[in-house]
Amino acid sequence: MRFQVWAPRASDVVLEADGVREQMRAGDGGWWWAEVPDAAHGTDYGFRLDGGDPRPDPRSARQPYGPHGPSRVHDASRFTWTDDRWRGVPLAGSVLYELHVGTFTPPGTFDAAIDRLDHLVELGIDLVEIMPVAAFDGAHGWGYDGVALWAVHEPYGGPDGLQRLVDACHARGLGVVLDVVYNHLGPSGNYLAEFGPYFTDSYRTPWGDAVNLDDPGSDEVRAFVIGNALRWLQDFHVDALRLDAVHALYDERAVPVLEELAAEVDALAARLGRPLHLIAESDRNDPRTVTPRAAGGLGLAAQWDDDVHHALHALLTGERQGYYNDFGSLATLAKVMTRGFLHDGTWSTFRQRHHGRPVDRQSVPGWRFVSFLQDHDQVGNRATGDRLSAIVSREQLAIGAALLLTGPFTPMIFMGEEWAAGTPWQYFTDFSDHELGKAVSAGRRGEFAGHGWSVDEVPDPQDSQSIERSRLDWTELARSPHREMLAWYRTLIQLRRDQPELADPRLDRVAVDFDEDAKWLVVHRGRFRVVVNLADGSRQVPLDGPAARVVLSSKRSYAVSVGVELDAMTVAVVEI
Repeated sequence: MRFQVWAPRASDVVLEADGVREQMRAGDGGWWWAEVPDAAHGTDYGFRLDGGDPRPDPRSARQPYGPHGPSRVHDASRFTWTDDRWRGVPLAGSVLYELHVGTFTPPGTFDAAIDRLDHLVELGIDLVEIMPVAAFDGAHGWGYDGVALWAVHEPYGGPDGLQRLVDACHARGLGVVLDVVYNHLGPSGNYLAEFGPYFTDSYRTPWGDAVNLDDPGSDEVRAFVIGNALRWLQDFHVDALRLDAVHALYDERAVPVLEELAAEVDALAARLGRPLHLIAESDRNDPRTVTPRAAGGLGLAAQWDDDVHHALHALLTGERQGYYNDFGSLATLAKVMTRGFLHDGTWSTFRQRHHGRPVDRQSVPGWRFVSFLQDHDQVGNRATGDRLSAIVSREQLAIGAALLLTGPFTPMIFMGEEWAAGTPWQYFTDFSDHELGKAVSAGRRGEFAGHGWSVDEVPDPQDSQSIERSRLDWTELARSPHREMLAWYRTLIQLRRDQPELADPRLDRVAVDFDEDAKWLVVHRGRFRVVVNLADGSRQVPLDGPAARVVLSSKRSYAVSVGVELDAMTVAVVEI
């Protein structure tokens, strides 16, 4: 077989395959190649650049010994798929479920996750979003420190395990979204800079030098990124990619890499005969991210909408620190429910500047915005990883879930949220470099010490107990109040399925009435009204028409001549 590697800075490259060294030949554009007739699936190999130590292949398909060890040839086509009739899942109308493989089950593997897929089917999930699985240093971590971007983290089950999980999802009618990270690499096991100009100091990111997308040598770096994305969609039959922090992809080219990637993915979808989606995490509040390329946008399918989360979280918890500063009122929630963003060209107190761009409510449907009550960032980046269920009452959780799952956006549930999991989800790492581990631990504690937390209160990311505490406890499902919360989520998702108005993505058809002082809010969804009473006592909430029936209610509520009466901290879906 032929081995190839892009190493434009090297004057000599030697391939080491199964312990045998082979001089590589220089080709065009900084590429090197060598033929090894006996090499095949299972061969271990690495590259020596200018007489240095062997390094793993930047495009390694498998890292059985971790990112510091040799690569292994892996033929993804050897897997026997059973999803020949799979035709994909449309994003519009779908409900997403975000999970972290390492903490979704006690074993923390792809195969163990398969055993819990029926739970997701019964819940009513359409697409399972898997947090990053690219190989990283150590046995466990969030996955955003990936360094071997083409390989699958071995402790999870490696590439074969991921293929088994995707195949099992498709067998149950579940699509798969894979979280990928192209804006930075982790600090341990990142050897890309030794091979070529993968990074540039023209821009700075929170993680150091930016990925080189527009400086000299960037053609091959962009090809690396795009090729990696297409690999997940082709070799692993993944249905969508969630692109981490695209605002940190600094790119001044006339055709940005995101636009180029969107065009390639659309072409691949046409060849495969099934829909493929790109979902961006973006801090820009810019609807051009999801505007079609023909209309001057980047052409991505959807983007995460933090403003919806912030509006719900601040309202329910009363927290106003940091980026919650401008959120928390009913007026704020009303704006994001009807316009997608709070900051759409308005002043952001947190940023101390104006931020965002308005969403055209008639041309941009709400399904292009992924909304959530909780996610890995908003839980895990709290000092102790406390979930919303540890902060607010069960009544408030029910209200948040109802507003999320009857809204015009694409809702996403964070693993365990559906039963108000009692386990936290903390920040955890397992770096093999002792000094790096100490620095991460000290940095984490120092960050929160500045916000008034004591050192003893902030979990040590390198402590194995941090991940152990974060694993879901599936025995909770059989106990109260978790059992009742799970039933509430199932009922809401089924209601969303049964009543199309509750999934209608047309933002210009959403209206919100509210009374800030009386603490009630009404969301108009076709012939339905989602009525919320956030007051400490019962309220008669006026409606724009006589209530025909109360379809669903979290606590006592009933129709009256002037609208509907709700107990304190209650949400009801009313048909008029």
